[in-house]
Amino acid sequence: MKLSFNRALACGVAGLAMAAPVCAQSDTPALQDVIIVTGKRQDTQTETALSTQTGLQQGGDVTYLTARTPGGARIANGEMSGQMQYRGLFGERLNLRVNGMRFASGGPNLMDPALSYAPAPLVAQVVIDRGISPVSAGPGLAGGADAIFKKIDYTNSDDVRFGHDVSMGLRSVNNSITMGGVAGASTDSWRFNLLGAFEKGSDTNFPDGVIGGSEYQRSVFGLSTGLITAAGEFTLEARRQTTDPSGNPPFPMDIQFVDTDFYRLGYAKDFGEVQLKAAAYSVEVEHLMDNFSLRPAPPAMRQRQNYTSANTKGIEASLTFGFAGGELEVGGDGELVDHNARISNPNNANFFVTPFPEVDFERFGGFAEWTGGLGFVEAELGARVDGYSFDAGPATLGTALPMMPRNLAAAFNAADKSGEETQYDLVARFWTPEENGLSWRATFARKHQMPGYIQRYGWLPINASGGLADGNIYVGDLDLDAEIATSAEVGFDYAASNFYARPSVFVRQIDDYIQGVPFDDTPGVINSPVEMVANMNGDPTPLRWANVDARLYGFDLDAGYDFAGPLRLDGVFNYVRGERRDIDDNLYRIAPPNLALGLSWKGETWMATLETRAFAEQDEVSLTNSEATTEGYVVFNAYVDWDIREGVHLSAGIENLFSEDYQDHLAGYNRNGFGDVPVGQRVPGPGRGAFVRLSLAH
Repeated sequence: MKLSFNRALACGVAGLAMAAPVCAQSDTPALQDVIIVTGKRQDTQTETALSTQTGLQQGGDVTYLTARTPGGARIANGEMSGQMQYRGLFGERLNLRVNGMRFASGGPNLMDPALSYAPAPLVAQVVIDRGISPVSAGPGLAGGADAIFKKIDYTNSDDVRFGHDVSMGLRSVNNSITMGGVAGASTDSWRFNLLGAFEKGSDTNFPDGVIGGSEYQRSVFGLSTGLITAAGEFTLEARRQTTDPSGNPPFPMDIQFVDTDFYRLGYAKDFGEVQLKAAAYSVEVEHLMDNFSLRPAPPAMRQRQNYTSANTKGIEASLTFGFAGGELEVGGDGELVDHNARISNPNNANFFVTPFPEVDFERFGGFAEWTGGLGFVEAELGARVDGYSFDAGPATLGTALPMMPRNLAAAFNAADKSGEETQYDLVARFWTPEENGLSWRATFARKHQMPGYIQRYGWLPINASGGLADGNIYVGDLDLDAEIATSAEVGFDYAASNFYARPSVFVRQIDDYIQGVPFDDTPGVINSPVEMVANMNGDPTPLRWANVDARLYGFDLDAGYDFAGPLRLDGVFNYVRGERRDIDDNLYRIAPPNLALGLSWKGETWMATLETRAFAEQDEVSLTNSEATTEGYVVFNAYVDWDIREGVHLSAGIENLFSEDYQDHLAGYNRNGFGDVPVGQRVPGPGRGAFVRLSLAH
């Protein structure tokens, strides 16, 4: 029996998220965890939605899930600090949202990246922008993702309906527990939801011992409500997330706490054929890290703690209406962000310094995005303009700081730190309507990314790299230019009765790519105040942020074949190459070529999967960042999903079935002296472990 195109496409995404899904045919009910194409742009195939309910789920945040998608990978900076990589880019270059909100992370090393605020028990789906984010989602250099939380939605009657969607999981590899979900009540005119999650784990085991200082703990609680009246729909979200002491072996410090509050007010109303949407939100982060609580403490005089904060205020509004035979959305959005950081020694009240003092960043933008038919193709055409302003306050130091940092602070305080800039984005997507299961597609874009506050305002040479975790000391540059990416992607989506494939070829040319480069022309020769301070901090060859030229290109594919009988094979292949265009070097921390294959056997109410994940060696490494090569490896996983009865689902399995001792190229280098991983060696992958997860929904 032939699969529909959208259903087969959904299976392709599921092949990555679950390794081997079972795609529901038209005469059987869809499995709860089958990946489906949803939302406003269903026909464009520019977004794909990933379910988090079943299959292999290796950790607490959804970056483990996004790493199993075409173009996806995970930057392993710790259990609570993993970052999504997409086609070689990560961090602030991706347009990442949580329940539609864009916000600033609290720490200069991104110990709390955006998707760390999306614990898996609370997430209903992750919507990934394929290739490029639409202009309506905000600025960003490439693609992006939105982690959408669970909710008990409105009903079709005025009778009160009570519902819940909760889960609990255990993993043996780090003796962890994960639990959480949502419970609430609703009618056709109101809804009220309570949500919560709790996660805790010990140090992770690997085949040769224990990864010291990798424990973690995180909790979330909050609510969301909605009310539909004649005046429109009003919504409110409020939640607090608390990360307690959690290890970050690749960083010079560990998390002591990250306390974050989210608030969002939303409004929507249809005025005939015109749809209005508006929202205002606030995200406030307080973050403390240190170098002595979760790792061998240095001498008292070298103990450090870093208190940082980031506050984001955001607004957005848009109108959608018919125009020129299609649909036009016009709108505006903005963000006000302030950052602060203060490093101190808990044993000396006179030792303190503000490496990022009172940094303010403002952005206000407008966009127009049209979707409709253009002759024999469908199209999405968008443009946006953003205006920026930025500034920083004076650096302050305690009396215990030596003269060299004082001189650097004086030079920073005397400089003009304010600025204004205007940038624009252009996006054009084209695709052909499905014919005989085939749809061609192409995307072209011009996108921008402003320098981060670390890159622009890092006056003190310290190990703050925005999550690179390469061990280098960096210093900023007040005169950095915005990154400009010109991108192109072509591919097709094909689905037959028992086969589907979605290959894509892409290239992204980035002018003024922001990269660390040697501080001066005589690296290793300490002949400047910056190099003297960097040497005092342990690195005689500091890097400075600079604009260079770069290129990323590659190929990714998800495909699957449904054999006669209960067997199905699904797989994903990723290849991305990142290189400098100005010198003969490679970009840092690029995922090696990799392949995931899942062979599934489906019963009436259960499915068993054997998954193989193979990674090639990565020897195309960054010499500038002193990046080490990694060998290739193959890991096997096995798991089973069982629908015990309606609303009750059990998943269980074994990760790293044959206890492969391997090093993930995207893992950082260990800087924690506890445990069995030598300092300076790349953090190894988890060893063999069992997991079980029970989900209840009604």
